[in-house]
Amino acid sequence: MNNYNSEVVNKWGHTSIYKEYSNKTKNYSSSKWDEVNNGLNHIFIEFAECLKNNLSFDSTYVQNLVIKLQNYITNNYYTCTNELLKNLGEMYISDERFTNNIDKYGKGTAEFIHIAIINYCKK
Repeated sequence: MNNYNSEVVNKWGHTSIYKEYSNKTKNYSSSKWDEVNNGLNHIFIEFAECLKNNLSFDSTYVQNLVIKLQNYITNNYYTCTNELLKNLGEMYISDERFTNNIDKYGKGTAEFIHIAIINYCKK
């Protein structure tokens, strides 16, 4: 188990969400993991394109992209409630590993997603 996996287990291993995640992903092959993670990265790329094209975080298109992200997480990892989505958005900007990973598609993308999620969760 690498350091990142150890950190995840230490922080969330006792939660029902982690148990759901473990059950949902336990039979994922290496190629399935690649497929799922690439799909998530593609959504980040879509957000980066929105930012690049000066779309507003509260535009219908971007807000639908937040819904797409939430549904993707739910379908492939764990049930992503609005509260969890909001926490993820916060992690995207508070943990430099997430920020750096997301911002490789365009500087400021993590912050843009964070703000779009906050706006979505206010509704």
